[in-house]
Amino acid sequence: MAKVIEIGITKNSKELMQKVNSVEAVAGKGLINDRHFMENNNKKSQITLIEIENINYYNQISLTSIPPISFRRNIITEGIRLNELINKEFLIGEIKVKGHDLCRPCKPLQKSLGQENIIREFLRKGGLRCEILSGGKIYIGDQIKC
Repeated sequence: MAKVIEIGITKNSKELMQKVNSVEAVAGKGLINDRHFMENNNKKSQITLIEIENINYYNQISLTSIPPISFRRNIITEGIRLNELINKEFLIGEIKVKGHDLCRPCKPLQKSLGQENIIREFLRKGGLRCEILSGGKIYIGDQIKC
């Protein structure tokens, strides 16, 4: 069963992500209190997801223990292959979203984590950028259904 295991938001791109138990998703805008929340938001910037399995694998091969929230994605998932959801609609709890693009890692993330190979290792495993199609709350433990 695919599910949400962690949620993170931050009001500023320079601040650390904050773990929350739930978040309000607004169609076409993003997540309330997140740095990307805005009117007429780009469909690729409204919510980001990443698989815990990819984070765990990286921590294993790099002998690190980087917390999932430090990868700066809004939703940490378990039990689902996000790359397969590009151009597909799916549910996170009761919220309908559409996957649009891979969420590739960037140099600032690599620098903030102090890891030289984040970009290479997460190029096709860094998560998914999605559009929020229907609003409501997302909770830790919510099922993800395709």
